[in-house]
Amino acid sequence: MPKPQQPQPRGTLPRSHDKEMARKASKNKNNDSRTTPAQTPATSDAHSTREQQTLLNIFSDAFANVLSSERFPTLLQEIKQALYNRDFGTAFSSAEYLEAYAARWSPTRALCYASIFSTLQEHIDKLVSDAATDEYENAARPPANEAYEAHPKARLRMLCVGGCAAEHVALASFLARTKLAGTLTLLDAAPWKHVTSTLQTQLTTAPPLSKYASAAAKTVNKPLVDQSQLESVFTHANVLSLGPDALSQQVGSVPSVVTLMFTLNELYTEGGVGKTTKFLRNLGQVLPHKSLLLVVDSPGSYSEAAVGKDRKRYPMQWLLNHTLLESETPGSSWEKLESEDSLWFRLPEGLSYPIPLENMRYQMHLYRIVKPT
Repeated sequence: MPKPQQPQPRGTLPRSHDKEMARKASKNKNNDSRTTPAQTPATSDAHSTREQQTLLNIFSDAFANVLSSERFPTLLQEIKQALYNRDFGTAFSSAEYLEAYAARWSPTRALCYASIFSTLQEHIDKLVSDAATDEYENAARPPANEAYEAHPKARLRMLCVGGCAAEHVALASFLARTKLAGTLTLLDAAPWKHVTSTLQTQLTTAPPLSKYASAAAKTVNKPLVDQSQLESVFTHANVLSLGPDALSQQVGSVPSVVTLMFTLNELYTEGGVGKTTKFLRNLGQVLPHKSLLLVVDSPGSYSEAAVGKDRKRYPMQWLLNHTLLESETPGSSWEKLESEDSLWFRLPEGLSYPIPLENMRYQMHLYRIVKPT
């Protein structure tokens, strides 16, 4: 096995960017947060630049005070140091750190995740359709002389383990584009509630307009999604400490999408292979038939876990496949629908954000669980 590289913190910037970041943040303190162009190359992403800019505006409006704060560069350095040391507990320990992280690294992640959801739309549409049909078929039947009620409106249910800010905005973008409604459960060991509440408000509130805005502009000025279209709840808990019953409460009884976005490798690092494997098996036990599991993480040696007394390192993907596809799971089986070892998400030219953003590379794997009906 090749010698692993140093662990890569989430979205780590070269130190040369920090002074530039501080300069730009200070410069923009009293200016419109959308005037500094992000220095990014072109992309073939399915989302249009206009849709992507809308998501960036949501972050810049939600965290305007954070982005313009004199402490912002210092906070980023402290977070980056903790991530470099793989001290995730410290990196995500406070509301101040989480706001800074969400303002700095979540925007690119959100655009990337929205792109992934678009790529996987066929699988997600099928899940939503099957779930709606199951609910309709299982509903109480009316008397024979009465007509059935209309088919229930399809609703996407998603459980995001870890992350929170980027996943929240990405799902809202997907719902807005597909005209679906969704219920989102965000679960994390870090105290993300304030950040998720802030973003939910921003996502469901029309963006601010200049007092000189025309009547036409005011007419078309609408939130990305309305409150009924996206319902969200945050659960503050360590998923590795949840047994089957508690995990089942988070998952629910309807086929859902469960995401582990740049989270699974952290679970292997923080909780160890044993606890993480147990969590994955518990998840398989409680997930409803046809549910999807989406895993996104750093590619290559950035996602490796040490196993055993000799600390031999194994790729995260190998451990995941071994647990889901090669181990006995009574009453259920997993099938792999999509898998990519290394992909680039590249931001297009023309996007605007108060500080520079970078492209990102990732691996992606989608699984579906099958159970006897």
